[in-house]
Amino acid sequence: MQKALTPAERLIVAADFKPTGQNGRDWVKAQVLTLADSLKGTGVYLKVNSALRACGYDLIGEIQSRGLLVFADLKLIDIGETLSTDGVLIREAKPEMLTTMCVAGLTAMQALKTELPDTEVLGVTVLTSLKDADTKAMFTCSTEEAVIRFAQVAADAKLDGLISSPREAEVLRAKFGIVLSLNTPAIRPTWAIVPGDDQNPERIMTPAKAIRAGADRIVVGRPIVKAEKPYDAAMLTIEEIASAVA
Repeated sequence: MQKALTPAERLIVAADFKPTGQNGRDWVKAQVLTLADSLKGTGVYLKVNSALRACGYDLIGEIQSRGLLVFADLKLIDIGETLSTDGVLIREAKPEMLTTMCVAGLTAMQALKTELPDTEVLGVTVLTSLKDADTKAMFTCSTEEAVIRFAQVAADAKLDGLISSPREAEVLRAKFGIVLSLNTPAIRPTWAIVPGDDQNPERIMTPAKAIRAGADRIVVGRPIVKAEKPYDAAMLTIEEIASAVA
């Protein structure tokens, strides 16, 4: 049974920063921590992936020291022994959440979760950028069918939750909602305009619609990160989440 979440705990802010020009790892780290500082007091999760790989696991504690929860979106994939080693190394850093790719398979995911009893380990089903043509070429089935197949492997591996687009939230909630948390990227608030948006329009949804469809948590990146005042954008999103669960 999943624990009850506050509206703030249902929001994951994606701290995705790409260096340009002379900027490098130090610049990325500074951007992540500046964002963390701006979100103090909100109680949300901060999602880090490329920055975590580049700057090291100590970044997790630095974010947590700002009063935020950490989602280590590493999307780990490898053989069981390697994922077991990853689990041992990550355990010391104590992120609240961590991702692995379901395509890694049952044994590897079990090995990872065994080492991380206190971290919520999420299985990534099908990346939100993929369309039916992609999944048919890669997995010989539709996107929804692939998501369900990978979700079943995650459930069999006794993971804690799933990552999928909000479009699959309703069917996943019906089949796995009691035992697996549902966490959905590809969220776009109606008030947000993202220049050059690269999200797959077939698999995006607003925060309220995603929550009503069955998502436990939503991931929002640029609409908050690129806002003039990230704190205000985060609070506006939390209010929308609260309205959907009221």
